[in-house]
Amino acid sequence: MSSRDKDASRETARDPSRDPWRAPPVIVAQIPDAGLHREIEADAATRAALATIAELREVISAHASFDVVQKRDGKVHVGGRVRARVGQTCVVTLDPIETEIDEPIDQMFAPPDQIPELADFVEDDPNSEVDTADPPEPIMGGQIDLGRLAADALFLAIDPYPRKPGVVFEQPAAAADPQDHPFAALKALKPGADEPPRAGQPKIPEDD
Repeated sequence: MSSRDKDASRETARDPSRDPWRAPPVIVAQIPDAGLHREIEADAATRAALATIAELREVISAHASFDVVQKRDGKVHVGGRVRARVGQTCVVTLDPIETEIDEPIDQMFAPPDQIPELADFVEDDPNSEVDTADPPEPIMGGQIDLGRLAADALFLAIDPYPRKPGVVFEQPAAAADPQDHPFAALKALKPGADEPPRAGQPKIPEDD
């Protein structure tokens, strides 16, 4: 996930009206030593809200699974996947199409007071050729919102320019320019080729 996409997902998450996928929060203090597994399914109202936010024709199905493991120093790792089927419109043919989404989730959470220090270790180095990890998300109120995490992953996985399988956008063919004819240059070299013959001057026959 790029830094730009990550920033966009955070902006979306800050707006409660754009955070429709609700799920019981994970209470960090109650995470067992072996971790826990959660699965959430988007109901019809949630799918309709997700479709409106993402400007989709519809969200046919949306399911997320998570494995939550507590790490050292109060940090929590959340891994999992979001699987969905969404209705879109082909940008080439304008036909309705359905798209399958299978997006992995790999996110670290940390207490808010640790975020500035941890973020310093993962800032993008403009001279580095290695992708750095995303900075951790803050644990707010001792809880982790899996619904918000699932919605962010779903939004980032949507193709903004969907196409039907096998459809290729072709540029319209340009009209042929008569001046581009291979014999046009030769014709232009003939003296008086575009002028009518003078009186008493024989007309120069054109090549067949």
